[in-house]
Amino acid sequence: MKTVFADTVYWIAVAWPKDGLHEAAKAAKAELGPVRLVTTDEVLTEFLAAFSKSTPILRRKAVDTVRAIMANPNTRVIPQSRNSFQKGIDRYEARPDKDYSLQDCISMNVMESESIREVLTHDHHFEQEGFSVLIKRDGL
Repeated sequence: MKTVFADTVYWIAVAWPKDGLHEAAKAAKAELGPVRLVTTDEVLTEFLAAFSKSTPILRRKAVDTVRAIMANPNTRVIPQSRNSFQKGIDRYEARPDKDYSLQDCISMNVMESESIREVLTHDHHFEQEGFSVLIKRDGL
């Protein structure tokens, strides 16, 4: 089974139907067919942070979504660690000309360590590192 990394952009888009990338994210995932997703604790932390100022109902949906992701046998969530944090800082420091977030750097490191080349995201930062971004939207 093919393995693809799932970034925060993807999780937000599929969880929130009003997101501008909702349909594109669903289409990108459907086009893959059977697939194993890999994500990280840091991605899920960023996902929850995106809903932190939302209504109680949306916050509850965000928590339920994270719990479902973690329980899904076709999704592997890589735990955060001091080592992943430090390696993320190393990548962040090594690219002063980029505007990558620390979370992006940690995700890129995980993708490299897991030999994953494709990512469910719309974030061009991954393309700058040579990864294949799977969520496309006309005009963007």
